[in-house]
Amino acid sequence: MPIIDLSTPVDAAAWEPEPVIHDVMTPAQGAVHMAEEMALHFGVDFDPSVLPDGELLSVDTLTLTTHTGTHIDAPSHYGSKASYGVPRHIDEMPLDWFHRPAVCLDLRSATGPTVDADFLDKELARIGYQPQPLDIVLLHTGASAWAGTPRYFTEFTGLDASATNFLLDKGIRVIGTDAFSLDAPFGAMLKRFNETGDRGVLWPAHFTGRDREFCQIERLANLDALPQPYGFTVSCLPIKIKGAGAGWTRAVAIV
Repeated sequence: MPIIDLSTPVDAAAWEPEPVIHDVMTPAQGAVHMAEEMALHFGVDFDPSVLPDGELLSVDTLTLTTHTGTHIDAPSHYGSKASYGVPRHIDEMPLDWFHRPAVCLDLRSATGPTVDADFLDKELARIGYQPQPLDIVLLHTGASAWAGTPRYFTEFTGLDASATNFLLDKGIRVIGTDAFSLDAPFGAMLKRFNETGDRGVLWPAHFTGRDREFCQIERLANLDALPQPYGFTVSCLPIKIKGAGAGWTRAVAIV
């Protein structure tokens, strides 16, 4: 059963607005550290030099946000209040939302910073598929080609409010994208707001989550490796971080 990796790595060498800090404790350093910890916490004396090559275990310590790499936004990320009740955190979401049949919609022909409901409706008609409730919908914008560079955060296509509601109306609860955000790039969004004064253009996909409960997978990759637009399962269980608005995931497609 082929498994296609749909995740971007957490990479301290890649460009990020909030850089990842990755500290590595080597196996040799880990041996000394473990001896110190055993003495401090458990009153046990241990000489690390008796270990083969004087090594025990390596330890990686990372400083990063929950929105680094491929991750899932929980409803509490969109705001502290929702019209439907209290927004849930990532550790509270039902796991069966995140292992589901999926469909991938191609947004690469879009000419603006967002697409609307009509665009998605025509794309579904083109591929001959109608989503079923709780299907996972993936959006292929092509932005993952620029992951790890500043361009990744400024050139992609998002959803407007009509497109987001269009999918939620079909019973979709998880929408994924290979872009940095499900909304338009910051620059394009703020430019339109400054021109029109319309607050509705500010983070419409995210703010729809203040009225309707759903999750987003952001920063997917390899969507062009999918052999067909549907007929596969996506598994993207989020890391269980207590009280968090998002959690990392190793998203895969099972064909």
